Amino acid sequence: MANLVNLEAVSKSYGIRPLLDGVSLGVAAGQRIGVVGLNGGGKTTLLEVLSGLAEPDSGRVSHVRDLRMAVVTQRTELPDGSTVGDVVLERYGAEHEWAADARVRSIVDGLGITAIGLDTPTANLSGGERRRVSLAAALTGELDLVVLDEPTNHLDVEGVRWLADHLLARKIAVVVVTHDRWFLDTVATLTWEVANGRVEQYEGGYADWIFARAERARLAATAEEKRQNLARKELAWLRRGPQARSSKPRYRVEAAEALIADVPPPRDSVELQAFAKRRLGKTVLELEDTTYQVGDRTLLDHVTWRVGPGDRIGLVGVNGSGKTSLLKLLGGDVEGSTGRRIEGKTVALAHLRQELDDLPGDLRVLQAIEQVAGRVVFGKQEMTASQLGEKLGFPQARQWTPVGDLSGGERRRLQLCRLLMAEPNVLLLDEPTNDLDIDTLQQLEDLLDGWPGTMVVVSHDRYLVERVCDTIVALFGDGRITHLPGGIEEYLNRRAAAVDVAGPAPSVEKVEAKKSAADLRAAQKELGRLERKLDQLHAKEEKLHASLLAAATDPAKLMALNAELKGVQGEIEDVEGRWLETSELLE
Repeated sequence: MANLVNLEAVSKSYGIRPLLDGVSLGVAAGQRIGVVGLNGGGKTTLLEVLSGLAEPDSGRVSHVRDLRMAVVTQRTELPDGSTVGDVVLERYGAEHEWAADARVRSIVDGLGITAIGLDTPTANLSGGERRRVSLAAALTGELDLVVLDEPTNHLDVEGVRWLADHLLARKIAVVVVTHDRWFLDTVATLTWEVANGRVEQYEGGYADWIFARAERARLAATAEEKRQNLARKELAWLRRGPQARSSKPRYRVEAAEALIADVPPPRDSVELQAFAKRRLGKTVLELEDTTYQVGDRTLLDHVTWRVGPGDRIGLVGVNGSGKTSLLKLLGGDVEGSTGRRIEGKTVALAHLRQELDDLPGDLRVLQAIEQVAGRVVFGKQEMTASQLGEKLGFPQARQWTPVGDLSGGERRRLQLCRLLMAEPNVLLLDEPTNDLDIDTLQQLEDLLDGWPGTMVVVSHDRYLVERVCDTIVALFGDGRITHLPGGIEEYLNRRAAAVDVAGPAPSVEKVEAKKSAADLRAAQKELGRLERKLDQLHAKEEKLHASLLAAATDPAKLMALNAELKGVQGEIEDVEGRWLETSELLE
């Protein structure tokens, strides 16, 4: 079958830099292609040329006759004077026409258009709402191909999964630029990497692309090592004269084994938590009997929540459920109408907000980072301001750019750099992945993975949350903070159960019916981890009791041991509560 779209020797430049240089490729019917690469590397340009929104400087772009294509870019333009319904349901003459179409109803509900309101004027919409309206309008049509640029940016975890399921069910061709690794792995059957004017093609989604990249890097390193060895041998021959030739070393190792041979082990949560306790003590951040309202909505209703040393918590919930408000309560930016906030004496808190903090526009990037500190330590890793900037997407040449000339995404990365340079021991991160490409995301995850402190993360990026967090909690709109032993999968199943009953929070029976084998495995794993933790804590409690008996004649030592014992007993109480909650889920 002929391709739906063909690019033949296409080149496109802006200024002197070629973003596409002699690129030839095609999109076949039913292919689902994920497009990845560094910010500014040419991903959006490729989509615009492929879809006909931009003309190539040279080469040819051809579409099959009568191609039904929809394009959703990051530059959202909606008709003046229109309503949400006018845009999304443009193809339908009356309400009963679209309401009778199950697919259109699914799109309207799945992308949150019902919550926005079909009668809402588009002029009143936020940027995120405008993107969702454009996406919904594109998907309601009969399509052969849909081209999407960062469609997950303004969707919550639930919306991202809905979109993935929808595209898989439609069986249409998809070309999508995204930094959401879970979405990419779920949807894509082919990955295009745009770099240095070229487009490299890889079979499969994110996991396959990462493996292929790592294998390519290993081969390049091997080739360079061989070249260096040859150079050393040549130098030795020139200095000492011809020597007897030795046989070549044999290299017979499976590719996957070679790739993971020198990969560092996963983070040692016990070691990191012990380090965090030494830095933070027992008390970190606590909300006691806290009620918080926005207008007539009660987001938290007499909630008590303790965030302890070394806790790594992912916070999920639908848009508008109060995730950002909860971070502001933890950070002390707002106060509840009841209760109190407690902060430990040794807490050094950093809060990455969705809004951009003021940055020193008169400085250059490196100067703005060094204004906070010249060096920073993450656990066992020390780096300079320049090295941290490089990790978070500012190469050496870009570090001398004036802050005033940075894009919105670059300003957010600089804000994150400055926060981390202050060496906080508590991090509150509100959507830290916005405007980050995959390479920068990997660097950020690597930093957070070994970061020895307390962390609360709000993010729609499921991959990041599942990698860097040990615990998931959710806001379901019932005024409580709910611990989820089964992680994000349990959250999505509970939300699906709530939608099924179309009203109040789902009953235990409904939630149980929705549980998948993955939830149960995750809960069993959590239960095992908690049981091992309890064994360790009880052993520690017994040792402290013995030490108290031995120190009966030393009042100072008795006081110190007693304080430590109370801390351990408090931790046992907390872990036992989580054990009971998890075991109830498995019953």
